[in-house]
Amino acid sequence: MKKFLLSLIAAGATLWSGQALAAGAEVALDKAPIDVRDVESIQRGAQLFSNYCLSCHGAVAVRYNRMMDLGLSEQQIRDNLMFAADKPGETMRVAMTAADGKVWFGATPPDLSLIARSNRPDWLYTYLRSFYRDSSRPTGWNNAVFDKVGMPHVLWQLQGDLELKVVPGRVQQPAPDVVRSWEHVEHKDGKDVVSTHQLVLTKAGELTRLNDGKAVTLDYDRKVADLVNYLVWMGEPAQTTRERIGYGVLLFLLFLLAPMAYFLKREYWRDIH
Repeated sequence: MKKFLLSLIAAGATLWSGQALAAGAEVALDKAPIDVRDVESIQRGAQLFSNYCLSCHGAVAVRYNRMMDLGLSEQQIRDNLMFAADKPGETMRVAMTAADGKVWFGATPPDLSLIARSNRPDWLYTYLRSFYRDSSRPTGWNNAVFDKVGMPHVLWQLQGDLELKVVPGRVQQPAPDVVRSWEHVEHKDGKDVVSTHQLVLTKAGELTRLNDGKAVTLDYDRKVADLVNYLVWMGEPAQTTRERIGYGVLLFLLFLLAPMAYFLKREYWRDIH
């Protein structure tokens, strides 16, 4: 009975937190260009994950040698992806302890094995492109999708610096240097006060640039898409195999089992009709 009550409490807390996150979200999520059949994209995402994410976030449900399913050899995995392990059969763990993570970031960085299944790919894709400078935060960074986030912007060298600007009222045509824009409604004295929040590219990164004051972020967006694509694949590496088997079963039922069932039915009812 005790275990049952604890399960109910945990489920309720999860549901409440998900509803609270959805209720507080104002930024429209961008569609993530996910394709788990694009092996090259997943390979690029795996390298990005190992270089930028694996120092804080682990993926203990995945072993390095599982990436041989992506067409990588064991030597390629050793040379390009294994920075915190000695054997390809090891899981993707981090050296940082949970206690250290809590002290440094305020909370232990979560394991990312199933992050794309607990958070939608569209959310991850938008989140990784919505960090902005915020001097009031301990890390110096905040996020438009996840306010007061404890995670620093590990990809800032690639994206550059974004700043949050608040403009009173509605803005019909954002400036060329605006990367993302959304409306914020605040209730004051019984009235709705509307302001427009904008993320502005103030300093270009390795994969972004400012052309005559216009923000160009396509290369960075593609890099983030590769990373999210890898996170989706990592959440279920056998997805394409499962789908392929499923199609084979459906074809078997349609072209073999269905005719057999039909003729069996005719034979069974022949003397009756």
